Amino acid sequence: MSIILFKYLPMFGIIISFQQYSPFRGIWGSKWVGLDHFVRLFTEQQFVTLLKNTLILNFIDICFYFPAPILFALILNEVRLKWFKSTLQTIVYLPHFVSMIVVVGITIVLFAGEFGGVNQFLDSIGLPRYQGLNNPDHFRWIWLLQNIWKEVGWSAIIYLAALSSIDPTLYEAAMMDGANRWKQIWHITLPSLTTVIITLFILRLGSFIDVGFEHIFLLQNPLNLVVSDVFDTYIYRVGVQQGEFSYTTAVGLFKSVVGLVMVLSANAIAKRSGRDGVY
Repeated sequence: MSIILFKYLPMFGIIISFQQYSPFRGIWGSKWVGLDHFVRLFTEQQFVTLLKNTLILNFIDICFYFPAPILFALILNEVRLKWFKSTLQTIVYLPHFVSMIVVVGITIVLFAGEFGGVNQFLDSIGLPRYQGLNNPDHFRWIWLLQNIWKEVGWSAIIYLAALSSIDPTLYEAAMMDGANRWKQIWHITLPSLTTVIITLFILRLGSFIDVGFEHIFLLQNPLNLVVSDVFDTYIYRVGVQQGEFSYTTAVGLFKSVVGLVMVLSANAIAKRSGRDGVY
């Protein structure tokens, strides 16, 4: 019942993406404009920039962030000292509970152009200041590293759970056949994670054109706007600040449709290749 109440019923609101919605007239009294908002989106001068920035950030995320929890889980699984393993887990999990506002705030305090602690130290030893926060070429990598530092431990939990379900006798049999640790990982551990990896990858593609708002907005400034402006920040700027609710609802619907197509396509490919999909 809660899924219907909080997930499906609010979807009725997407109807305003086909209207010139007015809060004073309401949904039933607002003028119907059909696909005008979608035409505006696809002909908008900023559309190509928004799409390019969003796709690049997602590509970086999939190539570098998505494998990071898998790699961490594999490394942690090989640790034999229980006290060291539990300590390392705790240390890497903790950043997940730190607000992204705090993470970005610490970064700004450390690397601010003139008053940042790191730049003051670099000045004191005669080295040039680091201007990465204002450099468009560095924005994407700062965003990626903050994501990895904050979430890699938490994201690894599901992989560690899958690793704990592997039958230990498989490793024993492999050792008797002369397989070293690398071969055991390659032929036993990774195949055992395949189903989980494929499922999470398919679900990740559902937000392929959605990189989130908060983190990017906090890092965004006029100097890096050329690479940091994505659909989410565009929706905030145009929809919330300028009050164009119908238009930005159309942008959101476009994002959702792209995510749905990506999930269905990836699931179909997984099924055809003999793997288990999401459904």
